[in-house]
Order: sequence, then C-alpha cells, then structure tokens
Amino acid sequence: MKNLIYWVLKNIIDPENVKLPEFLDYLSKDEDSYVRCQVAQNLNTTPETLDYLSRDENRGIRYWVAQNCNTTSETLKQMSKVETDSDIKYCIKIHRNCSEETYKYLSALELIKSLQS
Repeated sequence: MKNLIYWVLKNIIDPENVKLPEFLDYLSKDEDSYVRCQVAQNLNTTPETLDYLSRDENRGIRYWVAQNCNTTSETLKQMSKVETDSDIKYCIKIHRNCSEETYKYLSALELIKSLQS
C-alpha cells in the first residue's frame, strides 16, 4: 500500500485536479514521515496544509515546508520563532515569502549567536 502512496505522490501533479489539495491534506496526517515529507515538497500543497506540517516533529518535513513556494510569510514567521535547526532557519531567511521583519529577526539571532561564540 505504501508503494502506491509513494507513486501517487510522485505522479499526481495536475493542478487542474481540484481534489488534489484535499488528498494532500489527508496525506499530511499520515503516520509515515516519508509520506508527510512528500506532501511538504509538493507544489500543489495548500498554505493551510503547509502551516500544519510546519509544526511536525520531523526535521526533514519542516525543512521542505521552509522551501515550498506556497508557504506563507505568516507560517515562516511562526517557524522562525520556534525553529532550532540552522539549516531550516536559513531556508526561511531566503524564502521569497519571508517578510522583512522575519528576515531581520533571524539576522539578529545569527548576530547574537556569533557574538556568544
């Protein structure tokens, strides 16, 4: 069954398919982190689903949420305040939807960290 899910995630990319976002939302709650990771990477995943996945315990899933072009500035802001992984923070900082406020916040954190070293 999991092989079927993997195939579907890799091959269903038709933006004309109205049910695809609903299907991706359903899969975002799957117990398999690989499935959730594929949802986080999918360009048809809605901002709402990405917001949900931004709080996932799996680092890889949050990493892909921070890179998905559909992730909103609000989700990136929320992630920047709780994220501890420096790679994910970098992805947030360079994201096209990163607000100036979030960018400055992350830059200030980097500066503080460098001064403490």
